[in-house]
Amino acid sequence: MKTSSLKNMTLTLLLITFVAAAALATVYVFTEEPMEAARLAKINRAIAEVTPPFDNSPSDEVAEVVLDGRTLRLFPAKKNGVLVGIAVETATAKGFGGLITLMAGFLPDGTIYKTAVISHTETPGLGDKIEKSKSAFSLQFEGKHPDSFQLAVRKDGGDVDAITASTISSRAFCDALERAYRAVSSSSFQ
Repeated sequence: MKTSSLKNMTLTLLLITFVAAAALATVYVFTEEPMEAARLAKINRAIAEVTPPFDNSPSDEVAEVVLDGRTLRLFPAKKNGVLVGIAVETATAKGFGGLITLMAGFLPDGTIYKTAVISHTETPGLGDKIEKSKSAFSLQFEGKHPDSFQLAVRKDGGDVDAITASTISSRAFCDALERAYRAVSSSSFQ
């Protein structure tokens, strides 16, 4: 039986740390690709949800636009080589619960086609009503052009009916959507 010494304890601790790090690195290597594939599939589903039908692979033609220090990704949806829509992955940190990430779809003329919430941490039963499955809030944007439809809640002088008791979440949704429109307007797709 070995006696406990600083040297033995240090070597044992280093061995345990090395084994744990090696195990963690191995798990990361095996899960990195499937996790990226799942993330890409989620993005592709969101693109298909917010744009008219297309036959290209928008995620292969992604363009990036930097606005207000944040990078937005634009995905061109094409049918027979003709642009039918642009999906924009946009986000805002102005939500009540923090970051809200949306996929916003626009027609080539800048009209909002549809929107989809990718992720958020808004309050269940209140702010989570930004999701289509929870309320019709996001439907009021469909078919509207931001040049004539003010992307701000009525309280702030805009045209958007806010979610009752969730004005902050409603404002955040409008902020992300307005940022997406500015990205589309400044892109080479216009």
